[in-house]
Amino acid sequence: MAGLYTSLRPQPPSSSSSSQQSFFSKVLLLLTILPLSLAVFAFVLQWRGGGVDDPISRWSPEESNKFPGMDSSPLSTVAHSSSHSSDCSLLAHSNTPSFPYYKDWKFKLHSDLKPKICITTSTSAGLEQILPWMFYHKVIGVTSFLLFVEGKAASPDVSKVLESISGVKVIYRTRELEEQQAKSRIWNETWLSSFFYKPCNYELFVKQSLNMEMAIVMARDAGMDWIIHLDTDELLHPAGAREYSLRQLLLDVPSNVDMVIFPNYESSVERDDIKDPFTEVSMFKKNYDHLTKDTYFGMYKEATRGNPNYFLTYGNGKAAARIQDHLRPNGAHRWHNYMKTPKEIKLEEAAVLHYTYSKFSDLTSRRDRCGCKPTKEDVKRCFMLEFDRSAFIIASTATEDEMLNWYREHVVWTDKAVNLKLLRKGILTRIYAPMVIVQGLRESGVFSSIVSSAQKSISKDKFLASIESSNSSKAAASETLPSRKIGKNQHSQATRRVLEESASHFEFYEEAIPPRPPPGIDEDVITEA
Repeated sequence: MAGLYTSLRPQPPSSSSSSQQSFFSKVLLLLTILPLSLAVFAFVLQWRGGGVDDPISRWSPEESNKFPGMDSSPLSTVAHSSSHSSDCSLLAHSNTPSFPYYKDWKFKLHSDLKPKICITTSTSAGLEQILPWMFYHKVIGVTSFLLFVEGKAASPDVSKVLESISGVKVIYRTRELEEQQAKSRIWNETWLSSFFYKPCNYELFVKQSLNMEMAIVMARDAGMDWIIHLDTDELLHPAGAREYSLRQLLLDVPSNVDMVIFPNYESSVERDDIKDPFTEVSMFKKNYDHLTKDTYFGMYKEATRGNPNYFLTYGNGKAAARIQDHLRPNGAHRWHNYMKTPKEIKLEEAAVLHYTYSKFSDLTSRRDRCGCKPTKEDVKRCFMLEFDRSAFIIASTATEDEMLNWYREHVVWTDKAVNLKLLRKGILTRIYAPMVIVQGLRESGVFSSIVSSAQKSISKDKFLASIESSNSSKAAASETLPSRKIGKNQHSQATRRVLEESASHFEFYEEAIPPRPPPGIDEDVITEA
């Protein structure tokens, strides 16, 4: 027993265990001191440097103006705060992904940036639509804008802001402009003649063609490489490029290609109370050109939902043209050439996003600008597409509640099960990039800065002159129809440089390509527009 007791008594510590305890103590002390030392070091750096800046905030002024597609331009979205730009200060308080090229709202592009891209449009919209449309396209690389304005867009409060933006030229529909366009060779050619002397959409189609003809000359004089005609309810979506950049997309086009066709996707709204389509709509219906034939026709009835066609409005896309001699418009959707048949390609991923009937108020706005009778026969004189005709009749004859019910049934995608099915089949798709870019622009204060800057920089004399110009424009528009042939057959000075070749070289021209719907399910032969 005594031996057992003796064996259970604690033994004195050996020299080996004492060394181990000492080693562990030193390791523990090191692990404690090291983080504290790093924390102190970081504090000293921050205290001496006044804060550690994000690398993006240290960009040079030249770097801060770069957009996607420009050399060394970052593609990924970043969330950062900057104390160097008042326009970007709001981004620091937002969890929404933002873009670093919002630092300077003036978007001054480098003079050597290639290719130089011009967008031309004919619009009567207000700033709430034009500014997001314009600056979205500035972000993706558009160099300049030629705006043929009338109505609200020509009013002093709108036009003076537009004129203050770098890279923007505003052209008013004055008596002088109409007299100049009345001398265009277009009136003596056959390719557009079937649209002459008709009201509403036909008249707009002719007006757009005349404006495009003048825009070619202006764009070439400004040194542009490409020209695109786009409405202010359309956004280009440069998918398929190495960067989300229209400039990069067109830079990769082979030099022997004259025209590039962007198939259109159509907005598919999921609510009837949309106020700002560019930031509230993310679902789009794909074009036939981007679907397999089996998918398109297999899901045609579900995708159409009882409407006259697969798309509510047009389905033949929009084209970009390389600026060259003898270029001419071929309607608002295409371009052509007086001296040759242009070589064109159709893009496999990029598209033009068409936000059509995306707001309930679009029903009445179309009704208010056309003076046709709401009958099935008379609306054919005004509108080229069947859905536009139906919408005009409803807006002209129904009550507010009846219009809303019709809008929900024919336009709004309320059935989530159907939406999910068509999304899985690829008929519908989600596109978020435009939404993020426009929202980022708005949150960064770009639009408010433009309006504020214009109000401060434009003198009282210029403001009064713009009012006088607007009044004369409206008076001239009331006296003259833009699609009416006026004057004799003479070439205007503005178009003579491009259209100097005589039409007698050819026996016929390809007919102007109007807005066309995608192929119907009963069509045996599918032809490309």
